[in-house]
Amino acid sequence: MSFVKPLIRSMELEDLDEVLEVEKSCFKIPWTRLMFEDELINSNAYYYVIEVDKRIVGYVGFWKIIDEAHITNVAIHNDYRRLGYGRALINALLNKAKELEIIAVTLEVRVSNLAAISLYERFGFVSSGVRRGYYSDNNEDALIMWLKL
Repeated sequence: MSFVKPLIRSMELEDLDEVLEVEKSCFKIPWTRLMFEDELINSNAYYYVIEVDKRIVGYVGFWKIIDEAHITNVAIHNDYRRLGYGRALINALLNKAKELEIIAVTLEVRVSNLAAISLYERFGFVSSGVRRGYYSDNNEDALIMWLKL
């Protein structure tokens, strides 16, 4: 499979069936529909989907907390990984963060997720600590990463 120019747009309630498919392909403990519905009505939350050939293949979300952004999720369906779609979503997120006058972006990532860590580092994120036992499915540690804008 090769990169096809995607459409990135705000997530809507009508997207949730496809978003949940992506979620299940990516996470051992996926978010529920209700969790996404709550996020979509949160005035401080921003969620975007990425479509390829009219199919949602990924999404990203963040919370605006004063002048910082906390990335809650970055997910690309397993069938569409390593094609540049994650990079496109992070770019869109960072552009929105700058538009909102955010000065720093943070996230947590599994210490074993070397592909994601590498992606974030290419954007300039740096490690700033570890949250021990952060992930409830296997008690894995999370690397805390920050990017100053």
